Amino acid sequence: MRAGKIILATMLACAASSAMAADLSPAYKAPPAYRSAAVNWTGLYVGLNAGGGFGRFTDDVGDSVNANGFVGGGQIGYNWQIQQLVLGVEGDFQGTSQKATQTSTVLGIPVSASESLPWFGTARARVGYAFDSMMIYGTAGVGWTNVKISGTALGVTVSSETTKAGLAAGGGIEWMFAPRWSAKLEYIHLDSGNTTITFAGVPVTGRFRDNIVRAGVNYHF
Repeated sequence: MRAGKIILATMLACAASSAMAADLSPAYKAPPAYRSAAVNWTGLYVGLNAGGGFGRFTDDVGDSVNANGFVGGGQIGYNWQIQQLVLGVEGDFQGTSQKATQTSTVLGIPVSASESLPWFGTARARVGYAFDSMMIYGTAGVGWTNVKISGTALGVTVSSETTKAGLAAGGGIEWMFAPRWSAKLEYIHLDSGNTTITFAGVPVTGRFRDNIVRAGVNYHF
């Protein structure tokens, strides 16, 4: 009987000790969910881009030809963020393969004529609205288009080119996908206005309009 009391007393003591330890142990709390710091778009950036240009040459007699091709180059800019408003300036320089070629016969002689856009550059303002790591923006400024006309007959090629300032405007969306790195998808419309080139001693007036769709990546300092 005495042994039974000792066993019972020991069991009760152990139970009480366990209950006290449980009361003294702090309640478990799950760690707070991780949340990255808000993205700040302010600062200098540089990047590269590539895409396609879908242009059209129209001359002063009403003829027009399409000039489509690859567009690629680089950009540099600076942003200032004020709350969710993002103001910026950007310049870019692009090389293109945009070219239109026409072949005809004059007095029985095959003649090939082409209009091309070897390069263009822009200087634009940007106004955007940031949703943390995502930003939508509009852009407008000046675009410089280098327009070239060439003709070939009897194995002889004659060419002339000029650079003209005009309108550059568009918009896009940009995503900060990693610290200091963003990707963008952008549309730009270029309009050279009326451009006159003296070709083989004859002034030729025309206009070039281009629609550019390009993707790019930027590194932010």
